[in-house]
Amino acid sequence: MAQMGFFDLSDRYASLDAKKDPLVEIDTVVPWEEFRPTLERAWRKPDADRKSRAGRKPMDAVLMFKTLVLSALYNLSDDQIEYQVR
Repeated sequence: MAQMGFFDLSDRYASLDAKKDPLVEIDTVVPWEEFRPTLERAWRKPDADRKSRAGRKPMDAVLMFKTLVLSALYNLSDDQIEYQVR
């Protein structure tokens, strides 16, 4: 596979937008940031409960929520979602 050029990614996004990409439509309709406070409370441990600050930084809670919504919409397994995100 050839190396991507400077404008390959922007051209790809433009072609997806021209075809009415459903992910863009979902992103404009759903107010993702309104879920952040609830997700943070449910997902993250309070700093007092953590033994150490070491280790990998956690992924964004809203990003994880988006992947759960997409896996439900498109009937994707956990392995398929992990493959798509990476």
